[in-house]
Amino acid sequence: MFTGIITDVGRVRAIEKLGDTRYEIETSYDTDTIDIGASIACSGPCLTVIEKGEGWFAVEASDETLSCTNLGDWQEGTAVNLERALKIGDELGGHVVTGHVDAVVSLLQMETIGDSTKLVFSLPAKFAGLVAAKGSICLDGVSLTVNEVGDDHFTVNIIPHTQEHTTFGTLTVGRRINFEIDVLARYVARMTEVSKKK
Repeated sequence: MFTGIITDVGRVRAIEKLGDTRYEIETSYDTDTIDIGASIACSGPCLTVIEKGEGWFAVEASDETLSCTNLGDWQEGTAVNLERALKIGDELGGHVVTGHVDAVVSLLQMETIGDSTKLVFSLPAKFAGLVAAKGSICLDGVSLTVNEVGDDHFTVNIIPHTQEHTTFGTLTVGRRINFEIDVLARYVARMTEVSKKK
């Protein structure tokens, strides 16, 4: 489990495509404190550490992960939002994030409003009922509050701190972003679906 509060911005230093795709990610984390098998959210997806060295760790992504995330877009040098798994007793500053990406959405528009930036993202039709104004959303691993929701889009605002401490400072229109709906919305939708069948 994660909170969507980014604690480091790493960088892809190597990619190896074998059966699965292996990524080596540079980080400022003390890798002595990262266990092999630990989970780290890497721009949203929860990935398992399979190897590590001083200042870097390696993860693998299966075809399933590549098919529903933007990891296939990564290249050497790509910046990656990082968050280590939540520990019991940690402050829950964002919202409950599972690291299970639901879809990839695209950035449609950017608008500067004061010091902040309004971002408009595409919204896949099957998730339209699961995104709510003033609700939580996770984009590339970042916990954000939804401002507005339309039939095929939603908006969020990014404050300067978020721009400076995540990969959102380098966003451009058209970029593909990992999208995870709020876990509570997921279960409410499932309960509603089951109750309609009874």
